[in-house]
Amino acid sequence: MINVFRTYNPLNIVWLGILLFLLRIGFIYNVPARLEFTYLEPFARLLAPGAYQYDFPPLLNVFLAAVLVFIQALLVNRLTSQFGLLGKPSFLPALMYVTLSGLFTPFLILSPPLICNFLLIWMLYKLFDLYKGDDAKSITYDLGMIVAIGSLIYFPFIYLFLAIWVALMLFRPFYWREWIIGIMGYATVFFFLAVIYYLRNKLPQFSNIWTPLATKFPTHISINYYNYLVLIPVVIIFMLGIVRIQQIFFRSYVQIRKSFQLLFVIFLITGLSFYVKAQFSLTHFLLCLIPLSIFFAYYFLYAGARWFYESLFFILLAGIVYFQFNTF
Repeated sequence: MINVFRTYNPLNIVWLGILLFLLRIGFIYNVPARLEFTYLEPFARLLAPGAYQYDFPPLLNVFLAAVLVFIQALLVNRLTSQFGLLGKPSFLPALMYVTLSGLFTPFLILSPPLICNFLLIWMLYKLFDLYKGDDAKSITYDLGMIVAIGSLIYFPFIYLFLAIWVALMLFRPFYWREWIIGIMGYATVFFFLAVIYYLRNKLPQFSNIWTPLATKFPTHISINYYNYLVLIPVVIIFMLGIVRIQQIFFRSYVQIRKSFQLLFVIFLITGLSFYVKAQFSLTHFLLCLIPLSIFFAYYFLYAGARWFYESLFFILLAGIVYFQFNTF
């Protein structure tokens, strides 16, 4: 299967859709009777005084989530091709994104992090443009606004503001106005939110928005470790991808090296920002899938032993389907 997606053949879009369905068979078979979808944080619900919570029929919820994943996979694939992150075009980033989106059953339904992945893809387009962009101030301002919109939908998205400053350090010489204008972009969105709070006579509650940022990082999380055995091939592939990138790191263009450094930082930021939400939820880690899928695609594009990487990918697929049919 990997060799099929190594080529940039439009027919792979069809195979991608088939795989997307196959990776959801187990969950469709055991779909819960009710699935709710809320698209705004509680503090932002003044922006949508009507319906901000939808109770779709379960199968429709899963179908809509699959459509969003499919679109995002194609956007991630286009992103990597446009900026030459892999050196040559292929459909591997889309394949990896679709595969990783089926890791856990909470990934298969509509959720705020899934919606925010559109914003993260949009951010990556703009972040990579900083390398050769002439007007970095307007790009940075837009990035600040994107992070603000994302944090209205899913508050931990606020930490991706750090990715803006990291990108400025990697791609641009230091210019203090570019660092400040991102804050202005973020503040613009929350200024209008503050106006709405004022008009609703709730301005004293506005400062409570940032209270979760003071939450201490947890030292222990109660989880069922059997459900995370599927992560074993994920960790192996990720480590092999890092090793492969290091092997040819200094032979790559400067822009590509810095882009992968930025992707790794974004992976760390999205992975570690889960603690801001009071209730632990696996859906948060959907934000990690975009950089992770690009690292995976890099490994599978340049891996040498076909029997090994095809077997490793098959084990990953089999583990995903198995754990959808079996819960411990």
